[in-house]
Order: sequence, then C-alpha cells, then structure tokens
Amino acid sequence: MTDRTDDLVRERRGAVLVLRLNRPEARNALTPGLISGIGSALVEAESDPEVRAVVLTGTGDRAFCAGMDLRSFADGEAMPGRSDAGADGFYRLVRGDITVPLVGAANATAVAGGLELLLGCDLVVAAEGARFGLPEVQRGLFAAGGGTFIGTRIPLAVALEIVLTGDPIDAARAQVLGLVNAVVPADEVVPAAVALAERIAANGPLAVAASRELVRLAASDPAKAWERLGHWQRIVFSSEDAQEGARAFVEKRPPVWTGR
Repeated sequence: MTDRTDDLVRERRGAVLVLRLNRPEARNALTPGLISGIGSALVEAESDPEVRAVVLTGTGDRAFCAGMDLRSFADGEAMPGRSDAGADGFYRLVRGDITVPLVGAANATAVAGGLELLLGCDLVVAAEGARFGLPEVQRGLFAAGGGTFIGTRIPLAVALEIVLTGDPIDAARAQVLGLVNAVVPADEVVPAAVALAERIAANGPLAVAASRELVRLAASDPAKAWERLGHWQRIVFSSEDAQEGARAFVEKRPPVWTGR
C-alpha cells in the first residue's frame, strides 16, 4: 500500500514502512513541510504496533538528501518549531530517539542534513556511488542537526576531518569506517534495506526495543545504560513474548509475537 503526498511517499511492505523523500528536482532537500512530514510519519509508526521497522530513502539517483533547502532558508521560510508534533518527531529522529528501528537507504549522496538523517538511523545501506559529508563550515554554518555527534559513530580524528574540512567521503570509505553497514549497486539499495528491516521486524519487538536503546545508550553513557538494563530485564524476561520465544524454539516453529 502506497500513500503519496507531494514531498513524501509512504509505502507499507508488511511490517516495514518505507518513507521516500520525494523532491528529486531539489535533491530531496529539506523544507519545513518535509521536515514535519517525516516526523509525523515516524510518530505514527511509533504508535502502530503493526509497524516493526522503517526504511528511509530518497527519490532519484542524484541525492538521498542534500540537507536544508537553502532557497527556502534564503527566502526566510521559517523552520517548524518544536511545538509542532511532526517537527518534534523529526528532531527526535536526528537525536536517535525514535523508538521504531530505522534503516537508512542512501540511494545516492547524503550531505549536511541528509547525512544527519542517516546518523539518526540504526543501520544504513548505501549505493556504490554515494558520497557523504558535512559541508556546513564551507557555507559559514555548522552541522547543527546532529552532525557534530558523528564522532560517536566513527573515529574521532576522522569525525574532525569530515566536520572541519567539509569534504565528502565515498561509500567505500564510509563502510570501512562503520558509517554504513553495506554498499550495493544503486538499484539494490532499497531492497537490501527492506531485507534488513524485515530481519529486525521478525524478532521480538520488546527485545528489539530494549536492545536498541541499551546499545545506543552504552555508546554515550555506560553507567546510565547499566541502570536501564535492569529496567528492561524485568520487563522483557517476564514478558509473554519471552515465553513464546522459548516455546517456539522447543516446538521448532516461528514465534508469534504480541509485543507484550
């Protein structure tokens, strides 16, 4: 099922929701409306138990996303405030705080806010010809949408190189650094990303939620992660899904998860 708007296309593929930025003529650059649309779609996905994972991609072969639409910025078009529910969802995305697992499908180059979108994802599949960068300093700005936290994903020296020079890196180097999980031909990016999302969606939703939060938290605050581990252990290990997982293993059948 596909739900199409001017700037964002939503498509359901079983338990996976595919969101596609749909401004190819502008390299899928982010306008206030598109920011709110992405955030709103993610907020809805969080509240839909049938959505177990989300794939985020772009239209066309020129760019996944070129970041902020500088034309709308120069024209004085106001960015949505955090009181906007959609914008709040978007800002939680770039902070890595969306609760549904996210797989980025970089169909082409991702720079500035486009790379920041991918940094908010849990896994990333990239096209062979894609490039990644944070060129804000070359325009008198800085990567204020989460790009300055890139050092939590890659080595510090490389993070500083990317942020301070503004120069891009190619997909092969991005994979070596661990910035992306897989590099494939452009026409295979979305199928590969959906396949990853389906593998995540096949697992116990409570277990996935706990694991995702704890791994992310451990990277920035190990002490807090240990505190949260106890919280999640009480919930997950006493859940119906934990019992179902054990029964399914013994009975040699696929588990039927309820999320409880």
